[in-house]
Amino acid sequence: MADRAGAAAEAGEFARRTEQYRRELLAHCYRMLGSADEAEDLVQETYLRAWRSYGTFEGRSSLRVWLYRIATNACLTALQQGGRRALPSGLGGPADDPDAAPDPPDTGVAWLQPIADTLVTPPSADPATIVETRESLRLALIASLQYLPTRQRAVLILREVLGFPATEVAAMLGTSTAAVKSALQRARARLDEVAPERDHLTDPTEPHARALLDQYVTGFQNADTTALERALRADAAIEMVGTRTWFSGRLTCLRHLTHAVGSPGDWRMTPTTANAQPAAAAYLRDGHGNHRAYGLGVLTVTGSGIARILVFDGGADLVARFGLPPVHPGS
Repeated sequence: MADRAGAAAEAGEFARRTEQYRRELLAHCYRMLGSADEAEDLVQETYLRAWRSYGTFEGRSSLRVWLYRIATNACLTALQQGGRRALPSGLGGPADDPDAAPDPPDTGVAWLQPIADTLVTPPSADPATIVETRESLRLALIASLQYLPTRQRAVLILREVLGFPATEVAAMLGTSTAAVKSALQRARARLDEVAPERDHLTDPTEPHARALLDQYVTGFQNADTTALERALRADAAIEMVGTRTWFSGRLTCLRHLTHAVGSPGDWRMTPTTANAQPAAAAYLRDGHGNHRAYGLGVLTVTGSGIARILVFDGGADLVARFGLPPVHPGS
């Protein structure tokens, strides 16, 4: 009985001390992997490894640093099994015929996935921490990080996103401080190559962002391409994630949207946020008049309009990650 009580007490202590880091570890694994599904699996793996080693944790580093070491190395091991996660725009040029049907789903590509803000933003964090977390989860940055070699990616995230000292990062990765500094320099240079220009994005809570999301939702629900035209920038792009199809330029995007919106009432949408960006869960009307989950549209919003729409067609499984039902409640 005493052994059982001791084990229960140790388990309780472990949970009490480590649970506070779960959200930020999920965000870290997501930045490394570009996949919400894999990130959740790796966080579970991190906690399992940490629990198995907890009895030998000697406190030479903080518990937080120790957990990040386990999580980072678990991610690096997982990344040995596959390549980078992609968006359609990273695989080729835009489609030249917006009136044609999109390409069929390409299951041979590991596609980038969105993540719900509620899973990774600490509910009681100070405003500065929330802003930093949001900036480091934008889809454009996550896509750019995928171009970095995995250890460079880890160094850049640990140093520049999380602010760990070079000495701690070196200890986490089993390398030297000089190697960390060199990897960080190379990672910065590569990031500048793949993402030389970065738009200033509007926070999803700002009135301008909410207004553009409302225009997007209204345009789809009412099959109103004029509303969509007002919302889009001249250089807007639409990417159909899961296929290799994407469109560039407002006129081309609008021709595609003319086919996509269908008739008034075909779509219903529920506003949400993903990757610190305005988003809408999309529900398409079926033959019985029910609106069933189609997927998620994530908007890149700037001061001059919507610059990009990423369409993820994950259906009920995807919207469930955002706490939403498989059938629209208004159906």
